Amino acid sequence: MSSLASEAPRTLKATIFEIPFPGPRTALPAKEIVGSKAHNLMRMAAAGLAVPPGFVIGTEVCRSYLSRGADVVDGLRNALECELARLGAATGSEFGDGRRPLLVSVRSGAAVSMPGMMETVLNVGLNRTTIQGLIRRTGNPRLAADCRRRFVQQYGEVVGGIAPAAFAQAEARCLEEHGVGCLDELDTAGLNRLSESLEGIFEAECGHSLPADPLRQITAAIEAVLQSWSSDRARTYRQFNRIPESLGTAVTVQAMVFGNLGPSSGSGVGFTRNPANGRNELYVDYLANAQGEDVVAGRRTASGLDELERRAPAAYDALLRGRDVLEAEFNDMQDFEFTVEEGRLLFLQSRVGKRTPLAATRIAYELAMQGLLTPAAALAQVEDIDLDAIGEERLRLAVGEEPLARGTSAGSGVAVGAVVFDPARVAQVRQKGNDVILLRRTAETAEIEAISGSAALITVEGARTSHAAVVARQLGKPCIVGCGAAQIDSDLRRAVIGTREISEADVIAVDGSTGEIYLGPHDVVKDRPSEIFEQLKTWRAANSKPAKSRRRLPG
Repeated sequence: MSSLASEAPRTLKATIFEIPFPGPRTALPAKEIVGSKAHNLMRMAAAGLAVPPGFVIGTEVCRSYLSRGADVVDGLRNALECELARLGAATGSEFGDGRRPLLVSVRSGAAVSMPGMMETVLNVGLNRTTIQGLIRRTGNPRLAADCRRRFVQQYGEVVGGIAPAAFAQAEARCLEEHGVGCLDELDTAGLNRLSESLEGIFEAECGHSLPADPLRQITAAIEAVLQSWSSDRARTYRQFNRIPESLGTAVTVQAMVFGNLGPSSGSGVGFTRNPANGRNELYVDYLANAQGEDVVAGRRTASGLDELERRAPAAYDALLRGRDVLEAEFNDMQDFEFTVEEGRLLFLQSRVGKRTPLAATRIAYELAMQGLLTPAAALAQVEDIDLDAIGEERLRLAVGEEPLARGTSAGSGVAVGAVVFDPARVAQVRQKGNDVILLRRTAETAEIEAISGSAALITVEGARTSHAAVVARQLGKPCIVGCGAAQIDSDLRRAVIGTREISEADVIAVDGSTGEIYLGPHDVVKDRPSEIFEQLKTWRAANSKPAKSRRRLPG
């Protein structure tokens, strides 16, 4: 195992592991040490997939931070300087340099994946000097201005603790002043003026200007990631999923790759199979000229594989090949993130994908039939699922009945309930004995309790692979995203869906499989894929026999 260890000034011993891992595959550090994100990146690189180089600070630092506080982060300085120099040498750049600047991402990574529950900061290392270097290096002033805007906002929200609404208001004012509808339409000058406005908000809220020292930026970002292990949403998620508080998170630092370089660049999130129904089809959300957080934050409506193939055909082909490599490597359906940088595909992470119970049964069955799992391993994946209780649900519709609106299916199943527009109102409406359908412009993972208490989630904006959609799907909730036909007035507790005005507590019906929304109560019909369930039951029956009879399961 190749790792670097340095005695930091306050006696902290920080063990840092490189990505890709330089040692033999058999010596890869365990997830409990480097977190699942870094461990899987090391495996992906060993399997021949392109991943950005970087390093990971192990989970013991988080545990030390939780018990000892900020001194632990201060003690990382020497180790960080050493690793950033090595990363710069590997990428032909230098952290803080004005000619060929190295920018990095700082991301969380616990041993057990917790999608969207902890923090990330991208474009770390930007200041007025390195911005000029980025322009010289790429010849793309708009890229530099866009990265600056992103860094100020994300650093302000994650490190400064500034409410996103403060920045959103500044963005809205800027768009109105420039007469454009979205940030993508702002030119370089407009983005720079917006960044100046955001920096002013940062200074007013935090009492000091945005740090210019790249090393100070990265240490603050690392501390914010460590703090996010103890955030309310992370604690709630761990309670729901019985994840021990004592695990802690690793911190993964990687060289930035830029999906916002232009039309042949972009970012995406995908599943190697459909996580809603389990069908063997690549399931991808893609945004051209974007960075990864644009997709998972759920604030933009994404395109699919067709857009990737049209803009970057070589990356599209690489993604098709990569999908097979991921499933062969991990022997399970994977949830992955990727960036396309001027036509080149790079994987940013992969993890076991969250899925509905229906999808879990189909995936386990098909992986076993393909030989990627043994029948015994397939049974282990569905051991907590009551096979008699699940199936593909649909609404019983009148002949010729048309939906109020359609969005994009992000979680299968159906639900009928009282519509609610404010997460804080979910529990109150439920107390009246009603199932609740939560309708939001965008949904955040901080709203996990409201999502958990709802029968379904609908968002006006967002992508199928946004963190909120992933959480809803994992909780078994029907989910529809990108329903642009809905216009919400949260203050008045009403919305217009299609051509109908809907008030809080009005009943609607949701078909998560088709992405359709209907007015009023509807009966629910359940269909069952009998071949799959019968085979799984046969395997279970064989597995429940006395030990001497369980040597081989029928395949």
